[in-house]
Amino acid sequence: MIKFVAYFRVSTQRQGKSGLGLAAQHRKISEFVAGEGTLIADFCDVQSGKDDSRTELQKAIQLAKRENAKIVIARLDRFSRRVSFIAGILEQGIGLVCAEMPNATDFQLHIFAALAQEERRLISERTKAALAEAKRRGKILGSNGRNLAAKNRKDADDFASQLRAKLDEDLLRRSYCEIARHLNDAGITTATGRKFYPQTVKNYLTRHREFSDGGI
Repeated sequence: MIKFVAYFRVSTQRQGKSGLGLAAQHRKISEFVAGEGTLIADFCDVQSGKDDSRTELQKAIQLAKRENAKIVIARLDRFSRRVSFIAGILEQGIGLVCAEMPNATDFQLHIFAALAQEERRLISERTKAALAEAKRRGKILGSNGRNLAAKNRKDADDFASQLRAKLDEDLLRRSYCEIARHLNDAGITTATGRKFYPQTVKNYLTRHREFSDGGI
């Protein structure tokens, strides 16, 4: 029975906490290991793929060496963005398996990594060139993001005002928990179509007060 040590990587703390990207990696690895061997441990780093100083990965490597196990990853790009890094791992005699392409040899992993690295380089160059051209033409970079943020704030303010209008003074004197229960029983949802919770009610009412006090 082959022993595997799973390694996962997400780029941001937000992805790590929300499971964004992590759930898909878990699923791929679980499906692969189920038919090939047994998973003895898993490790996860929350770091950019450009950063190869990974504490959890080093733990995974040491365990794989002690247990004569292979390191299994979901996708090659979740492991590293550098060919030299992947080559360094393989040169230590550690078996590296990619669940997305389990039959790939070490040589093929090198090739796929090199292609991915070159594609990232080309994308980076095209992005820099496009930004430079936009700046040359006088376009204000980042304006789309600012406009979207302003629209989102206005939408939130409008929804908070609409919600406040649905609550009478008697209801407003009750706890946030009671108000949330009233709104849910009435079939009223949040701006994103979700049910209300006490904290949600508090956030909306606080936003409405701040918006009203500040004026339009």
